[in-house]
Amino acid sequence: MVFVSVMALLAVVAAVGIVADPRVLLGAPIWLKPFKFAVSFVLYGTTLAWMLSLLPRRSRLADRAGTVVVAMSVAEMVVIVGQVLRGTTSHYNETTPLNAALWQAMGASIMVLFVAHLVIGIVVLRRPLADRTARYAVGLGLGLTLLGMLAAVPMVLPSRAPGIEGVAGAHSVGVADGGPGLPLVGWSTVGGDLRIGHFVGLHALQALPILAILLSRFGRTWLDERRRVRLLVVAGGAYGVLTVLLTWQALRGQPLLRPDALTLAAWAGLVAATAIAAGVVAAGRSRPAMALAG
Repeated sequence: MVFVSVMALLAVVAAVGIVADPRVLLGAPIWLKPFKFAVSFVLYGTTLAWMLSLLPRRSRLADRAGTVVVAMSVAEMVVIVGQVLRGTTSHYNETTPLNAALWQAMGASIMVLFVAHLVIGIVVLRRPLADRTARYAVGLGLGLTLLGMLAAVPMVLPSRAPGIEGVAGAHSVGVADGGPGLPLVGWSTVGGDLRIGHFVGLHALQALPILAILLSRFGRTWLDERRRVRLLVVAGGAYGVLTVLLTWQALRGQPLLRPDALTLAAWAGLVAATAIAAGVVAAGRSRPAMALAG
């Protein structure tokens, strides 16, 4: 939570920088990237701390993994902010030996963070929470966040290099990075953008627990625990497929808001399958009713 507080302060500083600093990098205010990453780490760190607090007893392994997550996140933010202060990009930048070393350090920190996050997920699953709905929400959230991290892998594959000397990857597909994009997030409006699936997957960490809270608060009168858990599993499955679909759409060079017929069909199939599965679960008999009927 100390790290979260620092990131919240950095988000304010970066927001001021967006307004006060006229510099533009790849078509966006130079302080926009630190702002987005700081806000993301505020959400991630707060949610992770809350999840760890739900464990029935403290875990030394989870505590150490949490410390590793913080250390790697700090390392990543130091590079991002440092490169902004130098007036250059942090991601995919290998234009000089220093820039290449910083980019490789970021890549290494992300891989270590991935492993630490995985360790926390394993600890949580091995020490189940008393509330089954919360247990599934936390487990699915942690797992789908790993999927969101993996959705960023195509950005750094050799095939994604744009053929520009000193540039080692790209998040846009079919167009160059830095073109027209949606407000604030900057997702490309003229080509595919791999950041979309990455973003959606990462925030499963918040979406699934929020859904569990809503189900427990508003669905307790007409849904027993078993059906709440099953609805959460349906939602988690749909969320994972959504992350994959968004990444698949981006890899085919399509903007988020301009899908082709095949993408629309896939979206429609996901919506229909999710609605049918949720309807079947919600309409099923509760255990007390089944026992009474028996």
